[in-house]
Amino acid sequence: MSVVVSLSLATICFLGQCYPALVGDTTPTGHYRLAERRVLTPGYGGDVLSFKEGPSDVFAIHRVWLGAPREHRLERLASSEVERRRRVTGGCVNIAPEVYAKLADCCANSDLVIE
Repeated sequence: MSVVVSLSLATICFLGQCYPALVGDTTPTGHYRLAERRVLTPGYGGDVLSFKEGPSDVFAIHRVWLGAPREHRLERLASSEVERRRRVTGGCVNIAPEVYAKLADCCANSDLVIE
């Protein structure tokens, strides 16, 4: 099973369907392995699917983060305009909670391609 994130389209695709996603300028391209991680920080729902970790950075796919209301992330995620969904995050991939639940159920240890 493979999960594909398109930065140019601001989408995430798995199980034959694509969904809108919020991405950032620093979202890294490449091939990764998803790993479920528990998080205590409020706003993430208790877990994320990390794909790249460094000494001071963690890049993950997670439920849309609503910690800064001025960013209007829910509205941007629902937009059909790709540009509204790009250059939003600090590098993580934000998706709707229901999409995250599907992804975590099917693909928590899958290969991830970000292009």
